[in-house]
Formats: sequence, C-alpha cells, structure tokens
Amino acid sequence: MNHNFLEIEEERLLQEKIARDTLERYSGSPVEDFQPYVLLTNFSKYVQYFADSREVPVIEGSTFKVAHSPTEKVSILDFKIGSPAAALVVDLCAFLPIRAALLLGMCGGLRRHYVIGEYFVPIAGIRGEGTSDFYFPAEVPSLANFLVQKIVTNVLDETQTAYHVGITHTTNKRFWEFDQEFRRRLKATRPQAIEMECATLFMGGYSHKLPLGALLLISDLPLNKDGIKTKKSSENVFKTYTGEHVEKGVQIMRALDVALKNEAKGIFRGNRKRFESTILD
Repeated sequence: MNHNFLEIEEERLLQEKIARDTLERYSGSPVEDFQPYVLLTNFSKYVQYFADSREVPVIEGSTFKVAHSPTEKVSILDFKIGSPAAALVVDLCAFLPIRAALLLGMCGGLRRHYVIGEYFVPIAGIRGEGTSDFYFPAEVPSLANFLVQKIVTNVLDETQTAYHVGITHTTNKRFWEFDQEFRRRLKATRPQAIEMECATLFMGGYSHKLPLGALLLISDLPLNKDGIKTKKSSENVFKTYTGEHVEKGVQIMRALDVALKNEAKGIFRGNRKRFESTILD
C-alpha cells in the first residue's frame, strides 16, 4: 500500500465523517436509522403522509425532514428545492449503506396532450442548472440509472398507471414562464418536462455510484394557456395525488429490493470496494 493510497484513504475517511455528521445535523436523525432505500422529495407533505400512514415520527433537523419505516426498509427525506440542495443530499447520502434512491418530485409537462396527475419517467436530464458541472464535464450526459427506471416503469405498467417517458430540462430559474428566450430554447431542445433537480441528482448519483432514478408527477402545463401553476392548483395537486405518489414510490422500492436480491444488472454499490474502484479508475 503506497503513500499516495494512504493519503487518499485518510481523506475519504474524513469526508465520510463530515458527511455523516452533516446529514445528522441537517436531518436531526442518526445515520443508523436511515434505511437501505431512500425516497427523496421536495415536499414536507410527502414526509408527513408517509409518517402518518406508517405511524412513525417525522424527524426535523436544521434543514431536512425525514421519516423511517424499518419494516419496509424505506426512508423518505425532504431536501427542499433546487439543484444545489439536490447535490448536497446526494453527496451526503453517498456515504450511507443505501442501495438505491428515488426522487418523488413534480414537473411541468411540456406537451399539450399531457394531463395533470399523470406521471413522467425521465430517462435523462438536460443540464441547464450548472450544478452538475461540479461532477462531470459538459459532454457527459445526465442519465437516470437504468435498472431503477426499469423497475419504475414495471410497477407503473403492473398497476395500469398512465405515464410518459422522455427527457426533462433541469433549470435553476424557477420563474421562467415569462422569459420568452427561455421558452424558445425549450422548444428548440424539445424536452418533454421541466423541473429543478433531476440532472443534478443523476450526475451526483453517477459520480458516487449511487443508483438513483425519479418518478415525477405532472403538476402543471406551463406552456399551455392558463397552464401555469397557481396557489389553488398546487393545493389541489397535493390534496389529490400525495398519497398515490408516495405509495407508488414505496412499491418501486419493494420491487427494486427483489430485483437486487436476484442480482439484477445495472447496480453497483459497496463501501470500501466502491472507493478503491474509484481510485483505480
């Protein structure tokens, strides 16, 4: 074992300690309570539903809210909104023995035939947010983990749930709907959905070798006349779809657990071996 390897190992151990300490501080939860499968979300209502329906407590730290269901081997974590927060949560969770993660988020549908309440399964994200540049150069595509998304579509097919598959545009500009140049770019690049986290999460997951996918709920149709999300329409979406979206996420994690027990291809996780592989790369 050479001197260079020892230095890298010492740095890794320090990074792991800081990451675990930060996750405990931000979530208010001991890292030991996190389950092998993590649902990531932007919505405290999702965490509250999960906790109430499983009769487990909501735990709140300085930034995140979490709840854990050991019987299902699933945790849910609200990391708030935006690509910097998405990068942070992946960087922290990468140091836990998590087998896979799934974003339960919302998106704007960019096709006229889409319907609010349908699901969107992103296979890739346009890197319009900038944060993913910290992980890889611009020529590296932002792809969701194939196996995770395959399990997502399997569950949706089995439950006869309407969904669309395509590319999402991830942006840091939340109030973009009245920016005509931005709207023209969307039409030129032809994504089917828009949101604020996927490209970052996919790049962070790829960098850390953390299998990560997404199941998005179409919450608005911002390119349509009168299709921009309002306070009233947002409240209706939460009231109507929160339970179903969360339960779909749990179903996907159960199915993913079965797939991993059968040694399905497309997943690579480990602790020491994972970091040694990174060093050798």
